[in-house]
Amino acid sequence: MSATREQPIFSTRAHVFQIDPATKRNWIPASKHALTVSYFYDATRSVYRIISVGGTKAIINSTITPNMTFTKTSQKFGQWADSRANTVYGLGFASEQHLSQFAEKFQEVKEAARVAREKCQDKTELTNPALSIPSHQVLPSPIISSNGPGEDKLFRSQSADVESSTEKERLKKMLSEGSVSEVQWEAEFFSLQDNNSKLVAALHEANASVEQWKQQLAAYQEETEALRLRVAELEAQGTHDSSSENNKEELSQTLEELELLVKAKDEEIQMLKSQRCRWEAEGEREETLQKLQELEARNAELEQRLQLAEQSLAESLADRDRMHHEVAKAAEIMDVKIFELSELRQGLAKLVESN
Repeated sequence: MSATREQPIFSTRAHVFQIDPATKRNWIPASKHALTVSYFYDATRSVYRIISVGGTKAIINSTITPNMTFTKTSQKFGQWADSRANTVYGLGFASEQHLSQFAEKFQEVKEAARVAREKCQDKTELTNPALSIPSHQVLPSPIISSNGPGEDKLFRSQSADVESSTEKERLKKMLSEGSVSEVQWEAEFFSLQDNNSKLVAALHEANASVEQWKQQLAAYQEETEALRLRVAELEAQGTHDSSSENNKEELSQTLEELELLVKAKDEEIQMLKSQRCRWEAEGEREETLQKLQELEARNAELEQRLQLAEQSLAESLADRDRMHHEVAKAAEIMDVKIFELSELRQGLAKLVESN
């Protein structure tokens, strides 16, 4: 049974398109995501095919013939026409290297199909000499011989042998197609199992990343709360000129540390966003996207708290400058009063001496 089955000889991933039958210009995507596209070889019939299955539907079932041509229309896109299916297939690859590999394999399979067809034609001519009879010759009619009264015997002619051979070939073809369909579905079943395993692994990885991010965000919130309390203490101590410079340096340092933490958190958010495409391609992503939105909202709240802390720091510095200004002004007034008092004392002394 295994000798009659189709065997996959090459597989890749690509986005599948078909030409619009109405306009013959626009491409119609066959699926929302990339599919597995494989080359299959049927050793029984010496036939090469390109097969791709989406869900329970065969998206591509194209038998490769020697007159087919695979054309690269861009760095990541290629196409070929299938006259039997009356359509044009297009494949979009993730990289130029994948496109080149598929095109090289197409050329190899095309050449192998040509050689297989020539061998099949030679074998047919050798095993079926009746097929080499020119069209203008007439095949002999059935021969009837008489072996006695009432005993007529019908002998098969050469044309009857050809019809029997054709019927046998047709039955073999039907049996081979049945086994090919069985192998095709088995291959697609294993492919779906592999994709499901990859999807489960990706979801576990995403959940682990989200849990880790939750823990880090909780730690950031605790540090932010501690910083907020520290800012409140520094604001309360802003009236002391001797400690205001130290408080400013400490607050600036803590704010810089908080900014670094926020920056690191933003980078992790960007990393989670970059993984969003893979989650979307592998399904069941609603819960993860919702968690990501919550994290972004918490990040915005944290940034708002940072802005409030910076604003409080600016107000504290403004109050300190204003206090310095008032102290300087009071010192100037005091100097003026002392000067006036000194002059008054000198005048009194002169008055006493004159008396």
